[in-house]
Amino acid sequence: MTKLRVDEDSRPLSGFGAGIASFVKQVNETQRPIVLTQHGRKVAVLIGIDEYQRMQERLELLEAIYAAEAQIKKGEGVPHAEAKAMILKRWRT
Repeated sequence: MTKLRVDEDSRPLSGFGAGIASFVKQVNETQRPIVLTQHGRKVAVLIGIDEYQRMQERLELLEAIYAAEAQIKKGEGVPHAEAKAMILKRWRT
């Protein structure tokens, strides 16, 4: 995702309904999210679907890493050599 430019990428929520097509066009063209504001406060973010999917994939990976770290702390991990053997066995079949 391209870095958010708050001065350029903030829009009031009151204009969202009438300007939704232009908001979506801006997100797609700039590859930057738009921050929607209400009474001067940030309330929501509009992002493109591709970026949303990338974020979901990264989140799933991070959750798997956190789960693995928790398992290791509990002593539930698999030694490297054993894990490597399991992966190679699955890969070869």
